[in-house]
Amino acid sequence: MRAAIFRNGEIVVDRVPEPKPGAGQVLVKSLACGICGSDLHARKHAHRMVELSKFLPGRTPMDLSRDVVFGHEFCCEVLDYGPNTTRKLKPGTKVCSLPALLTPEGPKGIGYSNDYLGGYAEQMLLSEPLLLEVPNGLAAEHAALTEPLAVGVHAVAMANIQGGEVPLVIGCGPVGLAVIAALKIRGLGPIVAADYSPARRQLAEKMGADVVVDPARTQPYASWAEHAQMTDAEKAARPPMQALLPPLKPALIFECVGVPGVLQQVFEGAPRSARVVVVGVCMETDKSEPMLGIIKELNVQYVLGYTPEEFAYSLRLIAEGQVDAASLVTGRVGIDGVAQAFADLANPEAHTKILVEPWR
Repeated sequence: MRAAIFRNGEIVVDRVPEPKPGAGQVLVKSLACGICGSDLHARKHAHRMVELSKFLPGRTPMDLSRDVVFGHEFCCEVLDYGPNTTRKLKPGTKVCSLPALLTPEGPKGIGYSNDYLGGYAEQMLLSEPLLLEVPNGLAAEHAALTEPLAVGVHAVAMANIQGGEVPLVIGCGPVGLAVIAALKIRGLGPIVAADYSPARRQLAEKMGADVVVDPARTQPYASWAEHAQMTDAEKAARPPMQALLPPLKPALIFECVGVPGVLQQVFEGAPRSARVVVVGVCMETDKSEPMLGIIKELNVQYVLGYTPEEFAYSLRLIAEGQVDAASLVTGRVGIDGVAQAFADLANPEAHTKILVEPWR
């Protein structure tokens, strides 16, 4: 079968053996698979990913001398079952799944593996216990956005929201947009969002941002402060020592860019006692000034992925129309178009989310 393959640092099209489902596994057809920002980073920084995997016991790093088929944001169609399966879902059923296979050695990731194909291939294997049937006749292209939305849902869940915070989202790519959608559902606001791209600022408003900021024209932290002023009652309720500080509501900052230098900018711009949630995946060595974090007593939380419950919840949000997933999709390609799509995603004015549809 055909697949878009990561080989020698490039995306190429070639044929790979058709997968055969083992015990507890399901053979599926890949209907739609999103190109994730992490895939773009992985293409450029794969060696760094391999190097850092030594600090993660039990994780098998990619062997970069062998082929890898990316793709972990997928919606698929059930084709066949392996042994020791219940076969509850009929062939032809649309499904989503966490991008992992359950093996006797533990869960193994899909999408950054030499052994388990991702969604840029015509067919792949999933574990039956992890399958979620796509509800409400939801289109595969929208169900495929479950995974990136779940990343935002998880980031907001990990933010330890107490109530009364004013959020600031730095970066309005797919992950930042998912964070905005999750914040809106939680009822937190006003949501301030910052991005240099006019197209992405417009999408941020669609997802629920109350204030959008162009950092080239307005300092995001100054804009946040304008919308985070305490009420007179909140000012009066502060302890004497806190009354000496600027009268600002608690800050909740989501870093959703993932490139060197941004976290330091957050440290410099954040108000005292801000909670910073790092969602963007920076695959390069970065630096920040710990003294700034100490003086401001910043609380920094790094996040990754999501729980199975958050994944299922995200699928329901899309299926029930609570998140406008359709507006995020800006392009669709077949296997032959994946390499060009990686290049096209460098322009935020042209694309937000490109889906790979291997059947095209």
